[in-house]
Amino acid sequence: MVPLRIAVIGCGFWSRFQIPAWHEVEGVTCVAVCDQDEEKSRSTAARFNIQGYHQDPRKMLEIVRPDAVDIVTDPATHQELVDLAASCGIPVICQKPMAKNLGTAESMVRNCADRSVPFFVHENWRWQKPIRQFSHILNSGIIGKPFRARIDFNCNFPVFVNQPSLRAEPELILADLGVHLFDAIRFLFGEAALVTCHTNQVSPGIAGEDVATVLLKMRTGVTLVCSVSFASKLESEQFPQTLILVEGSEGSAEIAPDYWVKTTNGKEVKANRFPPTGYSWADPNYAIVHDSIVECHRNLAAALRGMAKGETSAADNLLTLKLVFAAYESARSQQTIHLQP
Repeated sequence: MVPLRIAVIGCGFWSRFQIPAWHEVEGVTCVAVCDQDEEKSRSTAARFNIQGYHQDPRKMLEIVRPDAVDIVTDPATHQELVDLAASCGIPVICQKPMAKNLGTAESMVRNCADRSVPFFVHENWRWQKPIRQFSHILNSGIIGKPFRARIDFNCNFPVFVNQPSLRAEPELILADLGVHLFDAIRFLFGEAALVTCHTNQVSPGIAGEDVATVLLKMRTGVTLVCSVSFASKLESEQFPQTLILVEGSEGSAEIAPDYWVKTTNGKEVKANRFPPTGYSWADPNYAIVHDSIVECHRNLAAALRGMAKGETSAADNLLTLKLVFAAYESARSQQTIHLQP
């Protein structure tokens, strides 16, 4: 196994899970961290027994020369840091969303491609165990030809406590959570042809939308409704689980609460449970998410080694971002948006 040396830029909330998740992958070591806040950089290095800590990303890359850099910072900083890594010829992994607008994301992808620098987006949602299993079910044809689907992520979990910066985001739930769900939708159903979106702002003291309802017409013919909410006071709190129901010509399939995956032909029901792997460093409240970070890292490490295709390349993620920005355009204009193939 070829060893991989990873450097991480950004020592905020998600770095606490990105870094130990890298250490779960065979042959991967985080060798340096960087944050403009020296104390954050120093304390993060100490927490994970990392020798190198820095404040200046350029100096870190020049000194350490890692095999790849993992950017875990605010989206507004992504272009500068990705372009920096590209200028150093260092493969780069960027936290989602890749950028705050499509033009910037396209520029980032183009710059890396021009320099032949591998560029991936850390998009872990499709790597959740129930969603991977669900993909196998859909591809098997056991429920026939899918014609309608529903994907729900509705919660009242205090996301603003762990990530207070989200309160100030003018584009909130679609950019933060919708980008995950849209990538999972593309993974399961392919590309969308039509997008209609309505948003709401329910929680007090926030700048953006915390509720969105999206209607998608997929190019396969599937009609899909995706509902996302940070403001839903329901009987049972399911955060951070994604619930899915797909109806097909021969039956239906479902990701139900508590990681159950079910199929039925209208008479007989088959059910199996696919819970996340538990890790000592993971927050139990985010168990399914933190487990999927490890699986995402396994795929990215294999891609960096040339052993597998990186599923969430930046070029592929542009298609996910197009869905996000089309949804915002639909919500603003109150019109259905037609997506070009």
